[in-house]
Amino acid sequence: MERSSAEKEDPEAEEPLRSEEEEEDEEEGEEGWDDWCFDGEDVGGGLLCLFCSSRFDAESSLFEHCAAEHCFDFHRIVKELGLDFYSCIKLINFVRSKVAEEKCWSCGQAFSSNTELCSHLHAMENYKIEGKVPWEDDIYLKPFMEDDSLLHSLSIDDDDDEDEDCGVSMERGQCSAGNGVLAEPPGNTLRTISERNGSDISPQFHQECTIGSTQGEDRESLVHKMSDSHLKVARASANAKAIKTVDDNYFGSYSSFGIHREMLGDKVRTGAYRDAILDNPSLLSGATVLDVGCGTGILSLFAAKAGASRVVAVDGSAKMASVATQVAKNNGLLYDENVKAEQKQGSAQVISVVHTKAEELNQKIQVPQNGFDVLVSEWMGYCLLYESMLSSVLYARDHFLKPGGAILPDTATILGAGFGKGGTSLPFWENVYGFDMSCIGKEVTLTSARFPVVDVLSSQDIVTETAVLHSFDLASMKESEMDFTASFELRLSESSAAVPGVTWCYGIVLWFDTGFTNRFCKEKPVVLSTSPFLTPTHWSQTIFTFEEPIAMAKEGSTPASSALAGTDECPATMLRSRISIVRASEHRSIDISVETTAISSDGRKRSWPVQIFNL
Repeated sequence: MERSSAEKEDPEAEEPLRSEEEEEDEEEGEEGWDDWCFDGEDVGGGLLCLFCSSRFDAESSLFEHCAAEHCFDFHRIVKELGLDFYSCIKLINFVRSKVAEEKCWSCGQAFSSNTELCSHLHAMENYKIEGKVPWEDDIYLKPFMEDDSLLHSLSIDDDDDEDEDCGVSMERGQCSAGNGVLAEPPGNTLRTISERNGSDISPQFHQECTIGSTQGEDRESLVHKMSDSHLKVARASANAKAIKTVDDNYFGSYSSFGIHREMLGDKVRTGAYRDAILDNPSLLSGATVLDVGCGTGILSLFAAKAGASRVVAVDGSAKMASVATQVAKNNGLLYDENVKAEQKQGSAQVISVVHTKAEELNQKIQVPQNGFDVLVSEWMGYCLLYESMLSSVLYARDHFLKPGGAILPDTATILGAGFGKGGTSLPFWENVYGFDMSCIGKEVTLTSARFPVVDVLSSQDIVTETAVLHSFDLASMKESEMDFTASFELRLSESSAAVPGVTWCYGIVLWFDTGFTNRFCKEKPVVLSTSPFLTPTHWSQTIFTFEEPIAMAKEGSTPASSALAGTDECPATMLRSRISIVRASEHRSIDISVETTAISSDGRKRSWPVQIFNL
């Protein structure tokens, strides 16, 4: 594998990762695990090369390297095309996005590895296609890479002619605000505003871009264009910062050992993964495995014990990545880059831990495209989709899993049913040491009608049959399919229908099953269920309480002539519900809407206003 000059000069540079199949792969001319370059923790400067893993302390050094090693002369392109600051941002994000896809930025040709891509790179012969550069879309104003230090350090001088057009004499890098007062250049404005502590960046941008007196329509048009560009960058920057804040809090929450103690102690959860990994030797023996969101590394340990030839464990929490590394080392399973390939034959030291998000794995190690045999992840959240980690798993599947490779688990299903009074807090408040506090219970129940409750529901509190809301095929689904709407019908269960009189339904409870099916787990398929009818898990169930309870009865009941459906006089024989679950505007949250219609035995209907919940 070609190494950068900086790496060649460093005698301590890490050796590329190698697998047991490397010699066979080399003979076949295919890129194997010997081409992997594991960087571990960030080293060198803070500016990452656009094409390889080299890092630099200065912008000038980075661009000199890109020109010499990768045929990408940034300053020449800027000069020839007359690119302004925002176009430069677009260009950098465009190039980074193409490199992440293992595609040549100038011709679009795809490659199977970064090594092949870097050896192919060439200057672009024709920058414009139909009069437009490929990076013209405003989508490239949004940083492709989180915390891209290059964007923050980028400084582009204006041309002398542009300085003169501002109407006053000024130093380079300064621009007139139109009233003779010097304003900071766009690059400095961006950095100044993005570094402030205010929570809303847009008003600050409006203030920075406020123009005093204008001189003619041309100047006003130019100012509006600049202000619009500022705002687009500001919004993209603010959005990226908000996402980063949520991610930091999310990964930070998993730095507590308490939550890992709870998850590891969940025998349903951990036992299902253990059985799926250890009891399917035809899948794991000799396989290369990617563990997304590894936490303590327990799934990676199972994979190593099952005979995997190589395991890469990824976690966004710096603390947990460090912990997983130490755990693997303490158990004699940590991969050692310093051990020679022939000494690794049959070795159990197969685990490497990388501190990163799955979407940024290629920025930490160079992974051959579709390089893993098995992708394993415990990604599920409350109501299955809370925390939205599934999108990271799907990204890893599309970018790192071999065609036809296994994903564990490979199916997920959301189910639901109606629950009775016992699923609320009302029974507790009705008798508190012999005193009636039901007034508190009613208020708590009304609050529950606005917020979902995560709790363990007893099976005896389920009053209807179970309905399947939605199923996911994790081997083929698209990220957009995470948002869905399900319509279903609920009727009283046999046990509830056997009880004389009316049964009151207080809301709908959701849970999920995930499957390790025989598609990949040939020897022993496994089901991980969070059903209220089975052993409780740390996921519990997710409870959505109605604004008011709905009376239900078995088929054949005779309703009163004038009563509303769903009341004691006219109980419903069926509830028709529609539930939508979509990713919320707040990163990693979900919005759930619940619509309910009661239908009596004579066809009478009554619908309630839609309820909106956020989780």
